[in-house]
Amino acid sequence: MKITDILNDKRILLWGYGLEGKSTEKFIRTYCSARELTVFQGKREEIDEDAYDYIIKSPGIVAENLSDKFTSMTELFLTEFSGQVIGVTGTKGKSTTSSLMYTVLSKCTDRPTLLVGNIGLPALDYYGEITDDTIIVFEMSCHQLAHAKISPHIALFLNLYEEHLDYYGTMGNYFNAKANITRHQKPGDYFFVGGNVPPIETAAAKTVISYDDPMHFDMLLKGDHNQFNARFVYTISTKLFGCDPDKVREALHSFTGLKHRMQFAGNIDGVDYYDDSISTIPEAAIAAIRSIPNAGTILLGGMDRHIDYDILIRFIREHAAYNYILMYKSGARIYKDVEDLPFCQYREDLKGAVALARDITPAGKACILSPAAASYGYFKNFEERGDVFQQLIRE
Repeated sequence: MKITDILNDKRILLWGYGLEGKSTEKFIRTYCSARELTVFQGKREEIDEDAYDYIIKSPGIVAENLSDKFTSMTELFLTEFSGQVIGVTGTKGKSTTSSLMYTVLSKCTDRPTLLVGNIGLPALDYYGEITDDTIIVFEMSCHQLAHAKISPHIALFLNLYEEHLDYYGTMGNYFNAKANITRHQKPGDYFFVGGNVPPIETAAAKTVISYDDPMHFDMLLKGDHNQFNARFVYTISTKLFGCDPDKVREALHSFTGLKHRMQFAGNIDGVDYYDDSISTIPEAAIAAIRSIPNAGTILLGGMDRHIDYDILIRFIREHAAYNYILMYKSGARIYKDVEDLPFCQYREDLKGAVALARDITPAGKACILSPAAASYGYFKNFEERGDVFQQLIRE
């Protein structure tokens, strides 16, 4: 069903006016003939639901027990285009996997391919470009999926780790939000899932992708986690889209990576610097350390969302070959458990951590920013944190 058929002649409230809210407003004013369109940024209890046919909620707004009047950009987009969408979610790796998928399908098919969603521009920004032949790679965050009652034709659920508990409260709530990527799939749809994701009831054909699969790709991207991401892309592009395996491997090799995701930031005074500011959980920081052969110093810490750091603390205690610099509130919490170790030190902020790293990292080694924590409260987002890191190492 077309989005325009749903929204034409309807009384619509846009709840939230961030990137998606503004995009949705532009779409409605361009393509629809709404009877009424209102933008609202207040609290739910201030909404008169009876006054509207549809309430389009922005993904960052926390809300429960929503009536059928509530929808989202993601749900509206899937209503019309679900059959053309490859949806990608997971705690970590979804941006890289989405970008890899887009790169491979752009190079290895003759079909127009779009990359939309959480990684870049909102999906409705591309509405006028989509044809019946378009492949749509859609990176989907847990917030975008939280209330979706439609799933994409091809769904990827890469992995599940402790994350966003400040928003969802429990791992169960967080998992249930992401599970909507496959929960509403139908027979004839496809679901590709990583081995650590709990079982989800789905009507789709299910394929489990193993982290330990020996299949290996020659890529510029470092790390076992990127080999894992590439397995999803290789399997889907060759099996579902008929791409030539050799051309897929060539396309995978050509991909140079994304900013702030294990990004090589330069060699300064003989030290390699890597910006992995996207790292917000312990598993991501551990993967970053293991991916850099000459890792020497690791910068950890940020906003304290009270996630469990036991796995990272154990890793630190068992790997004395590295220097660990802890910072900010989550770093202070970790430091309390490792301050007896001579290779662990604490600094208040990123500026102090970089200054210390410059002093203690030997030439020939690497310094890695992989915070295992969110940036909020100290930076606008992880991108700004990475940009500041790259500026500091050059000062």
